[in-house]
Amino acid sequence: MADLGGYDATKVEDSKFEAIPAGEYRVIMTESEKKKTKDGASELLQVKLQILDGPYKNRTVIDRFNLWNKNPEATKIAEQQFKKVCEAVNVLKPADSSQLHGKPMMAKLVVREYNGSDQNEVKGYKACLPGTQQTAKTSATTSAPSGWGKKDETPF
Repeated sequence: MADLGGYDATKVEDSKFEAIPAGEYRVIMTESEKKKTKDGASELLQVKLQILDGPYKNRTVIDRFNLWNKNPEATKIAEQQFKKVCEAVNVLKPADSSQLHGKPMMAKLVVREYNGSDQNEVKGYKACLPGTQQTAKTSATTSAPSGWGKKDETPF
């Protein structure tokens, strides 16, 4: 037990979580973890991405890859998505997901409505341009830039 010294939660303002605007962001993978899916029958790789620069520097986004799913089609899609991460950081045969940590890449973020609030979703990955400090670029466009690895067939 700890004495809270008269702490009053009614006097503390709630922080407002807002989705990061859609756009291209330079990120690194900071964490990765194998987790059970909601149904408990399969596993996925959950990764945490940290934005490296711009007004959203240090904000994080979560992405998930259904690499070990009982549904072969879900696994195939996840493998295609994860391949783009590996290509973006030039680690084509990782023995462990930690080999992908700390390596800059570009992530394409979109904003999706989920349960009444805006949330970010990663729609693609690509390598940072060699020899540059490629920085975040937000946009409202829906066209896919050249070189983007799509997570599905829907244009972004």
